[in-house]
Order: sequence, then C-alpha cells, then structure tokens
Amino acid sequence: MLFRRKIPLNLWQKVRQGLWPKSGWSRAARYVWHRLARLKDSAHGVAAGVASGVAISFTPFMGFHLIGAMGIALAARGNVIAAWIGTLIGNPWTFPFIWVAIYRLGSWMIGNRMDEGAHHLSFDLLVHHPTAALGPLLLPMAIGGLPIALISWFVCYWLVRRSIERFQAARRIKLEMVRKRLPKKEGRAVSQDMKRA
Repeated sequence: MLFRRKIPLNLWQKVRQGLWPKSGWSRAARYVWHRLARLKDSAHGVAAGVASGVAISFTPFMGFHLIGAMGIALAARGNVIAAWIGTLIGNPWTFPFIWVAIYRLGSWMIGNRMDEGAHHLSFDLLVHHPTAALGPLLLPMAIGGLPIALISWFVCYWLVRRSIERFQAARRIKLEMVRKRLPKKEGRAVSQDMKRA
C-alpha cells in the first residue's frame, strides 16, 4: 500500500491517535477542509452534505448517524461523502456537551424538571434494564435535538457554502493564470480542469 507505516501501530496507539492526533487538531482540521473543498460537486452539494452531517450529530441516535446523514443529504441534494465528513462534529470530545444541551432543552420543551428524568437512574438499572433506563433520557434528548439540528443545518450550510464558493473562485482564477502562461496544448488541458473545478 502506498502510505502504509513501516512499523504498524498497536491497538493502544491507534486509540490514542483517534482521540488526540499526533500532528495536532489544527492539521487534522486543515486536512478535512482540503478534502471537502476538493470534492467534485457544486458549492450547494458540499454545503448541504456537511450541514446534514452536522445536524444529525445533534440527535441521540448514535448508531444511525451515518445513515441519517446520508438520508438528509440525499433529500437536500447534497454530497453524501461531505455528509459523512460533517458527522465528525460529533466525536468523543463533543458528545458530552451535545447530550447535556439537547437533554436540557428537551426537558424544558416538554415541561420536565431537569432532574426528573435522571433522578431515578442508577448503575444497576442501566446494566440490567437499559431500555427502561434510557426511556426517560431519550425522549427529551430527541425533542431537544430537533431545533438545534435545524438551526445548525442552516448556519452550517451558509458558512460552508460561502467558504466553498470562495475556494472554487480562487482556484478558477489560479488555473486561468496558469493556462495563460502555458502553450496551447497544455492550456487546453488546464481549461478542462477549470471546467471540472
């Protein structure tokens, strides 16, 4: 394989890399941005995809985020790959904050006091009867997640679309400048690249 490591990582090193990248979060974020900006789709497609992934991360249905992101992206005519990248907003570092926010908002929306749902929970109940234990938590989280997901979809869509449009415009200008400096044959190849961008 092209970029395989000479010395493979063991399980602990893989977990540590997943939670805290060796190269840092800023480099990982730049890599994700470049992957998004270079997707072969319109600014609307990429923005709708990312917004769908971000929105689904504000729901408590953990195992279904990728499927849900794909469904929302297809309904919004967005890019599915961008939607899956957008689900990265929900990760082990952000989920505790997301869950607390959507639980509190959902409890407020249905009129529960904050401690009513979690008051009767215990470790034994969670282990032996998980469905009975999660019911009082899941309903407020699902209700509270909907408005946050909707707002985050529109905010994320607007921000990503503007950024992608700027990136694509700058890339077209750069390719046009390169095309003008090259001989005719090579210039035609760059023009075709511009049309794809």
